[in-house]
Amino acid sequence: MTSLARFDDAGITNRTVPLDKKAISEPYEIATEKDVSIDRFDAEKVSQLDAESSDDDSVVFVNGEPVVTSGKDVSRYLIDIRDDGDPALTFRSLFLGTVFVGLGAALSQIYVFKPIQVSVSTVFLLLLIYTIGVAWAKFLPRRSWVEGTRLQALGPVIEFINPGEFRIKEHVIASLVASSSTVSSTAVQNFAVQRLYYDTDVKATTAILATFSTACFGYGLVGILRPLTVYPSEMVYWTNLPTVSIFQALHFDSAANHKRLKLFWTAFTGMFIWEIIPSYIFPLLSGFSVFCLASQHAPEATRDIFTNLFGGADGNEGLGFLSISFDWQYITSTYMSLPLTQQANSWIGYAFCYIIFMAIYYTNTWNSKAFPLLSTSIFSSNGSIYDQTAIFGPTFQLNQTALDEIGLPALTGSNAWLNVTNCLAIGGLISHCIFFWGPYVRESFQQAISGTQPDPHWKANRKYKEAPWWWYTILLLLAFVAGLVVVFKGQTTLPWYSFIVALLLGSFPFSTLLFGRMGNGIATNQLMKMVAGVIAPGRPVANLYFSMWSHDVVAQSINLAGDLKIGQYLKIPPRAMFLTQVWGTILGFVMVSVVDAQREILISPTGTNVWSGQVVQSLNSAAVTWSLAKELYGPGGPYFIIPMSLLIGMGVTFLQWLIVKRWPVIGPVKVDTVILPIIYMYSAWMSSGLNSVITSCVITGLVSQLWLRRYHPGWFRKYNYILGGALDGGAQVMIFLLSFVVFGASGKPRPFPTWAGNPAVGNVDYCNGNGALD
Repeated sequence: MTSLARFDDAGITNRTVPLDKKAISEPYEIATEKDVSIDRFDAEKVSQLDAESSDDDSVVFVNGEPVVTSGKDVSRYLIDIRDDGDPALTFRSLFLGTVFVGLGAALSQIYVFKPIQVSVSTVFLLLLIYTIGVAWAKFLPRRSWVEGTRLQALGPVIEFINPGEFRIKEHVIASLVASSSTVSSTAVQNFAVQRLYYDTDVKATTAILATFSTACFGYGLVGILRPLTVYPSEMVYWTNLPTVSIFQALHFDSAANHKRLKLFWTAFTGMFIWEIIPSYIFPLLSGFSVFCLASQHAPEATRDIFTNLFGGADGNEGLGFLSISFDWQYITSTYMSLPLTQQANSWIGYAFCYIIFMAIYYTNTWNSKAFPLLSTSIFSSNGSIYDQTAIFGPTFQLNQTALDEIGLPALTGSNAWLNVTNCLAIGGLISHCIFFWGPYVRESFQQAISGTQPDPHWKANRKYKEAPWWWYTILLLLAFVAGLVVVFKGQTTLPWYSFIVALLLGSFPFSTLLFGRMGNGIATNQLMKMVAGVIAPGRPVANLYFSMWSHDVVAQSINLAGDLKIGQYLKIPPRAMFLTQVWGTILGFVMVSVVDAQREILISPTGTNVWSGQVVQSLNSAAVTWSLAKELYGPGGPYFIIPMSLLIGMGVTFLQWLIVKRWPVIGPVKVDTVILPIIYMYSAWMSSGLNSVITSCVITGLVSQLWLRRYHPGWFRKYNYILGGALDGGAQVMIFLLSFVVFGASGKPRPFPTWAGNPAVGNVDYCNGNGALD
């Protein structure tokens, strides 16, 4: 636990001084000197508000630069308050966003079927839109060209098509329309499960209405709860900071931004070129392990142990302990963005994960040795893939006679522990929000009602008309009706009352609060599937859809709230944001090509280092097992500990809260910085996929969030997030090209010729135990 004290954001105490306006560096200076749109009254109000907040606050400075540690610091020092008052909703912004929706959705769905799940960086879309937007403004006719000529009457039309310089708000609107489609909807994943495991060709009407229902219900909730989940300074959505930094660097013409742009394009180009090496030419670099290389001629039993512990460059190969990855597409800038408190808790979880997974497997807990160490598939007791078709048949409902003959499905030990930790995390999250963050919730709503929210960006945005509450209420009603149509007319087997319960469960903002404050949330689908198993037993497809209308609503809420925060930081009028998100969400829907082209790999329990069906396998496994909740998870069942973990998670966090009340600091540790739901979640983080990146992720977090942020805060504030965005953008542009050109996303793959760095057989990191060479 001492690591939390060492890396605690609030534990930096090298020098604390009162806030000095002269010490505030460039972004604030730009806001006060160059702002041309905030009227004098608003500007003075914002400045006064910041001055008032500084009187009773203290800030850590290193070499005259503020160390950014909290959401308040982000709002005051990291994000420029400048607002040029330029138009946001134009024909050009909506047209460009609409054109790139398909591209964003395609890239998002590619990563659903990758061995590591990463969020699609909006940098890729942002840069393409910027390039075309600038060219549009420069080369298409302008109104000034026809003024005073015979074509003067066409001036308004020309101005409508080309309103002039491509400025920041148009750019943001177009990018958010496109990136709204990059949220990989569980609806889309459900359709993949039905195609792969139930041979169901989901009708287009069902697919469109289900996607619309989940997305718009989530957005309606976000709108109603935005005083809690968007407005306050502490709701940062940390992983969006690289995107905000890039927007401002591209459009705000200061000397420092020129340097930032130079860094951005240099890093982007370098990563674009580099990414082809570890992902295609030299895949050994995606998981380089000295232990794997040293074990090639060891006895078979030793190779098996080494593969389980040190292997991790292929899907579901092993835990990747101490492997080093040089493949940025899987490392990502996430670890350059997440606050150090979150990362320190995750590192504790990683340590538990290595120990617990090996202990579960080698003590044969849950009959683990009969199955692979890592897999999200379900198995028969003899280790073969479970024949779920015989159990549920063409009606997707339980055949008890067949179940008695074939027996119950079994989970791998790692998958069972993942389910335990999911329940622990959900229970802990509920308790944490109630006991630790309850006062924050009350304060946020009181500030919204009284109009006293202190965030300077929210204050600066108040001159624009707010999107009224009834707009979001109408969205909720439309989403509800669309969902009912799917329930009654689609192939869901879900009772109508289960649909209503699912929506009610998805309406609690617990995970959004954690995500906004810490940069990642808790997967709530375990709780949703548990409830579905009770309400609709023996119906795996119904379980899928119940989770979609509960967990997916939570996921959509988180992503859309993050976009609203971007709009607040960049002064996008709220009504323009409303239209942007609704339009972009409705447009995004792509899935069929990858599912059809890579069907056998996606069904495989292991997958490859390029493609993996772990997401759809996990969805299907959970749906099947929770539809048999009474037999598997009831008292006397093999996995009774899993639902009980929900109560355990709640109880332990409550005990932690009592300890904080009595002993807020124990030794060097601030007890409230120990966030148990995060530790639980990461203690099963390596249950599937490619695990060789963990060490590289930890190193990235230490360099960025400890060394740079603490000892070089000026460089960190100006360049950290834009560097992360550039690296993400370069890697993902290359991966997008490779997916369709050589990885077989829409056809036959074209593998690179085999050599020492790309072996023809076995795992690419040479950990070839567990029959990898058979």
